[in-house]
Amino acid sequence: MRKLILASSSPYRRGLLERVVSQFEVASPDIDEQPHEGESPRQMSLRLAREKSAHTGRRHALDNEIVIGCDQVAALEQRPLGKPGNAANARAQLLKCSGKQVIFYTAVCLRSSGQEKCHVDETVVTFRELTPAEIDAYISREQPFDCAGSFKAEGLGITLFNSIRSEDPTALIGLPLIWLCSALREMDYPLL
Repeated sequence: MRKLILASSSPYRRGLLERVVSQFEVASPDIDEQPHEGESPRQMSLRLAREKSAHTGRRHALDNEIVIGCDQVAALEQRPLGKPGNAANARAQLLKCSGKQVIFYTAVCLRSSGQEKCHVDETVVTFRELTPAEIDAYISREQPFDCAGSFKAEGLGITLFNSIRSEDPTALIGLPLIWLCSALREMDYPLL
C-alpha cells in the first residue's frame, strides 16, 4: 500500500479524510499563505494547494507516497475573507456577509512520483439577512475563529444560510472527497 500524506494542519480536513482512508500521515506544510498581487481567490487557493503538496513532497521525497495538498479561500465580492481569529473579526465578517453570496474555492493537489493532479471546487453560500443579536449568539456558541468566513457549516453555521450550492458538500468543510476519491483511484490507490 502506498503511503498517503495529508499536507494540512486542519483538524477538519483530517476528519474528512478519515471518512475514506484508514491510514495516513499528517504533515504541517508551513508555507506563506499571503495573497500575491493581482491574484484572484480561485488562483490563490490553487497556488497554495500546489505549494503545500510540493513543499511536503520535497520533505518526504519517497516514490511510494501520495501527498495531498489543499487550501480554501472564501471570497466576498472576489475579495478573500481570512480566518477571523477572534470574536470581533468574526462579527465584522458575518455582518459583511449578511444577505450576500460568498464563494468558497477549495483546491486540492495530489503529488506522487512527479505526477500532479489538481482540482478547484466552487461552493456558493448565500447568507440570509442576519441581525447583530443572531451573529453575537452564533459566535458565542460556535466560536468559529479558525474558519474562513466565520462559520462552521457542519455545525450551527447552517442556520445562517438561505442556500448552499455545490457539487460536493464536503468541499465547504475543506476537502472535496468526491473528487479526491476519484483522483486516488486514478493513481491506483485502493479505497475499498
